[in-house]
Amino acid sequence: MNSLFAKLSAALLAIVVLMGAAFFLVDRHNTRLYYEELTQQLNAPIAMYVIEQRQLIADGVADIDSLRDLAHHAMIINPTAEIYLLDATGLILGHGFAPDVTIRDRVDLEPVRALIAGGVHMPIHGDDPRSPGTRKVFSAAEIRHNGRLEGYLYVVLGGQKYEELASDIGSTYVGNVSAVMAVVIVLAAASVGLLVFGLLTGRLKRLSTAVKKLVESNFEAEPALDVTEAGTDEIDCLARSFVAMSAQIRQQIEQLKENDRLRRELVTNISHDLRTPLSAMQGYLETLLLKGESLAPEERAHYLKIARRHVIRLGTLIGDLFELSKLDSASVTPSLEAFSVPELAQDVVQEFKLEAERKGIGLSMRLDADTALTVGDIGLIQRVLENLVRNAIRFTPAGGEIVLSIAERPEAVSVAVSDTGIGIPENELGRIFDRFYRAEQGEEALSDSSGLGLAIVKRILDLHESRIAVTSRLNAGTRFEFELPRHRQAA
Repeated sequence: MNSLFAKLSAALLAIVVLMGAAFFLVDRHNTRLYYEELTQQLNAPIAMYVIEQRQLIADGVADIDSLRDLAHHAMIINPTAEIYLLDATGLILGHGFAPDVTIRDRVDLEPVRALIAGGVHMPIHGDDPRSPGTRKVFSAAEIRHNGRLEGYLYVVLGGQKYEELASDIGSTYVGNVSAVMAVVIVLAAASVGLLVFGLLTGRLKRLSTAVKKLVESNFEAEPALDVTEAGTDEIDCLARSFVAMSAQIRQQIEQLKENDRLRRELVTNISHDLRTPLSAMQGYLETLLLKGESLAPEERAHYLKIARRHVIRLGTLIGDLFELSKLDSASVTPSLEAFSVPELAQDVVQEFKLEAERKGIGLSMRLDADTALTVGDIGLIQRVLENLVRNAIRFTPAGGEIVLSIAERPEAVSVAVSDTGIGIPENELGRIFDRFYRAEQGEEALSDSSGLGLAIVKRILDLHESRIAVTSRLNAGTRFEFELPRHRQAA
């Protein structure tokens, strides 16, 4: 009884049995009313026919002998009829039974008058003198003498003989056939209902089995369900939703696994990158403490500069980690505003002009439009340009060139940073935006790199729904390019 099918089957059987019993009782009641109405309509004149044969009451005196004679003949013709003689108040004056038969002494005249008056819906029930508290269909007629009402002839049309016959029929062949047919109908209805429930619960059982297998497989297996778009009922919709949900769960689990892998890798890289400058600073500071005054001023200054450079690198690394963490946590929402890309690019070029000159690198701008307006977070876009230019300076040898170019297109503003540096191997292009990515070339340049600059660039551009493209050739240079929407398009 724990399965849904068993519970539904039990409920169905109970409902069918109750409905069958109710229908049987209602049918019996309606059938009885039908035959009572038919009997009353067919036999309504019988009392009138009887009183036409004899004057049963005259001047208040009842002719009991004539009543019994008429009652005898009438009961021979119709054994279910019982005849009574009433006075004008409903008192029973006589009947056609043996003297030892017990009867009540009065009959309610209200239904009698209603039947005689006509215009009422049959069947009309009156008192049964032989069965106190029982009401049955009847026939009645007024007995008059010299125009004066003397009493009534009251004929019960379903007497005790009728009750005995009706009771016997219930145990005869017809009664048994009726009972068997009722049972057959109930069983047929139950069988059809069980078949329908079986088809419906079978689909639910298959869905439940698929859910159980998916849970047992730790959401790695695909549900073994034949889901089609043709089905439109609730079970089909539930199955489609479950398949879609399981696919999403598997995708989220894979994402969690990937995030866990990245987290482990991040922890490893952070530990390594933090340990290196800390160890270097510790070594140089311990050297200064141990040797103290024995070091020449120039040597002491050299050690302090190296320690200071590692402090700066550590601060840069921590700052980049903090910024990337905020970008990844979706706590940063771009503050969109319209601004001129050429003006922002000019500021960035001026910012790195001296650094580029110190390394003997040419840094310039190329503008195809002076008023290339876009919409974005000017602070975040400035960080993108700074990281790209800084990255180009780091990997471009002396005598190289870096160009920051702006081009206006029909629907976007194109921004590119190109250099003539050492380039990126083709097999590493797909990894350059990963956290802590380090190129194998240019070890001297790598000493100040946090490995997070390009990861920050990509995350900022993702927030602006922009993609960055990169092309590179070894010992020939690299070009980074992305697009921002034009102001008129975004407004």
